[in-house]
Amino acid sequence: MKKIVYTILAALSLFSSCSLDENPQDAVSKDTVFSSESGLKMYSYSFYNMLPSGSDAHRQDAMCDYGAVTSFNDFIREGAYTAETSSGWSWSNLRNINYFIENCQTSTVSESVRNNYLGLARFFRAYFYYGMVVRFGDVPWIDEPLGVDDERLYAPRDSRTLVMAKVLEDLDFACNNITTTSSDGSMVTKWVAYALKSRICLFEGSFRKYHTELGLTNTANEWFTQAANAANEVMKKSGHSLYKAKGTAASYRALFTSDAPVTSEVMLAACSSLSLAVLNDANWYWTSGTYGPRFSMIRTYINTFLSTDGTPFTSKPGYETMSFYDECQNRDARLSQIIRTPGYKRDGVPAEPNFNGYSYTGYQPIKFSLDPTSYDDGSLNTNAIPLFRYAEVLLNYAEAKAELGTLTDEDWANTIGALRSRAGITGGISTKPTAVDPYLQQNYFPELSNATLLEIRRERGIELSLEGFRFNDLKRWKKGELMTMRWTGIYVPALNVQMDLDKDGTTDVIFYTGSKPTGLPASCTPVKVGAGTQQGLSEGTSGYLTWSDNDLRTWYEDGRQYYYPIPALVMVKNPAITQNPGWE
Repeated sequence: MKKIVYTILAALSLFSSCSLDENPQDAVSKDTVFSSESGLKMYSYSFYNMLPSGSDAHRQDAMCDYGAVTSFNDFIREGAYTAETSSGWSWSNLRNINYFIENCQTSTVSESVRNNYLGLARFFRAYFYYGMVVRFGDVPWIDEPLGVDDERLYAPRDSRTLVMAKVLEDLDFACNNITTTSSDGSMVTKWVAYALKSRICLFEGSFRKYHTELGLTNTANEWFTQAANAANEVMKKSGHSLYKAKGTAASYRALFTSDAPVTSEVMLAACSSLSLAVLNDANWYWTSGTYGPRFSMIRTYINTFLSTDGTPFTSKPGYETMSFYDECQNRDARLSQIIRTPGYKRDGVPAEPNFNGYSYTGYQPIKFSLDPTSYDDGSLNTNAIPLFRYAEVLLNYAEAKAELGTLTDEDWANTIGALRSRAGITGGISTKPTAVDPYLQQNYFPELSNATLLEIRRERGIELSLEGFRFNDLKRWKKGELMTMRWTGIYVPALNVQMDLDKDGTTDVIFYTGSKPTGLPASCTPVKVGAGTQQGLSEGTSGYLTWSDNDLRTWYEDGRQYYYPIPALVMVKNPAITQNPGWE
């Protein structure tokens, strides 16, 4: 069923409410909805409004360490984000779910059917609370609709341990009771529930391990075990697998550009529908110099893509000053499916990185955008955007097992090795690594000496790039300082030299200072660097492109940004709610 619930969802907005004490309007009678399986099914469609839409799903990594943008989020700008500007303390989705759970009790529907839909409701309640805990830490646990005068409306926040224990209960119920085991990628299945459980448990285990200030380190392994076990259920029983039908050069990107979800691997997606005029804006966002953020990946991250023989690219002599063309050769095949590399074409025409109003670094993403330029100027995209993928489950399993110290060579081959093999990497796919990559360690995780964990983190950063995981990964690993990493790009050997980035015989860009060069071919874009611009070169007249060096990003030493501040108005309405540390 394609998120064909589109036309039904509008009608079901009647079940929404803005605060914890509002009752849904009864435009459709309660008895009509809760006395039949069709009524429960219709109501359950309203839960899907909680998931990212097609136009939200492709921009979830808008704030991450590997993207240079026109203007970064105030959250990482010193003094710019406060409790007065904070948001996200919204409970309407929870109210909708709890109303359903309380009323889904009628004997006119069999217990197994009711439990299936209760499982779905509790899946979404776990999804809701996971988002709230990730954002705010401690939050009130509410598991039933509240009346106007209910004293719990004025209660303090509950502890993280209590809330996450309840989340785990909901996840277990969902896994055990959702009966749907296959879909066209638009509906939650039992395996999506297990995938969510692996995601949430991995986050919680990591957060407890690395945030020692919580005093919960001794409970981290319980969550890692839950994550590994949930992932294993998907791996052993779901029938999902890595998609390889289009070969090394195209299978990965096809997952993100196909109109219909590639259901062998994609477990749940934000679907588009041309006939229903439900489209997304991926091309507009990723190719426009004005509508989108001009998101450009940075060199430090691009350097983490392995060579095809499985060795670190940064182990090659002279990698520091390689031309754009040369650094793109013989690399992990995902590189050419995530950014524009030599050979990429649009409408059959070579399309090098676009410095004419788009790319700041030369590493221009293509992961979600469609190649025809006809999609570029509005919300016109028809591709489905994955929300849950089998690849993530493999990564969750590998990391959880590695954290537990129980990852075997066979586990490695079936997870990280399998992902790298699909990307055309031939070396190191059968056995766990034993040697630490000094570049990865020095630039990202100097405190980590476990070679296997380092490589799993590398793999996660590449496989899941731009899919909305990165900021949460940095939070759970307690690596927020990476958000201040310098934004650098391709190597430029000298000013005022025309560069043929893709070696197709025509020059593409020239970087200059002072007066704009004249007499350039139409194909060559002049880009001014230095004084009066945010664009620069690391060595002044040569070096790596830099962007926004003078607009500083901040990660506070007190760690306050691992949580968002509670919005100020919340504490006015309920004085029992206290502010997160550092945001007082």
